[in-house]
Amino acid sequence: MADVPLPDGYEPLFRSSPFLEAIGPLFMKRGPNGLTIGLRIEERHTNMSGTAHGGLLSTLADLVLGLGTALTRDPPIHLATASLKTDFFGVVNVGQWVEGTADVLRVGSGMCFATCELVADGRRVCHASGIFRVLDRGGGSKD
Repeated sequence: MADVPLPDGYEPLFRSSPFLEAIGPLFMKRGPNGLTIGLRIEERHTNMSGTAHGGLLSTLADLVLGLGTALTRDPPIHLATASLKTDFFGVVNVGQWVEGTADVLRVGSGMCFATCELVADGRRVCHASGIFRVLDRGGGSKD
């Protein structure tokens, strides 16, 4: 898939981890609605039916929600997922581009709430909502 160009405005995601490296490469673009994160579906991302695995899409939604929420503050806040709910509306095929942007509903001192839609080539495929616990810089909860 390396020969397929990225959609306009995308660059490599500025943040990573060993797990994200395993599922990536992930890409981002900044826009008026916040950070959008995207991924081109590869064969290694598929389930037994040959379409993007729901766990991969859930991971992408968790990243979109958490990072999108964290970046609403300067410096970014440190969060841990407390709850993640995903609803799937369709499949994503190999070669398709899937992306999402967080709609941050509330950022509190102890908990944050956000939703997002994952879209594959212009078609909504997943809706996710997340609740995040605000952590102190040492990784402990604020309350």
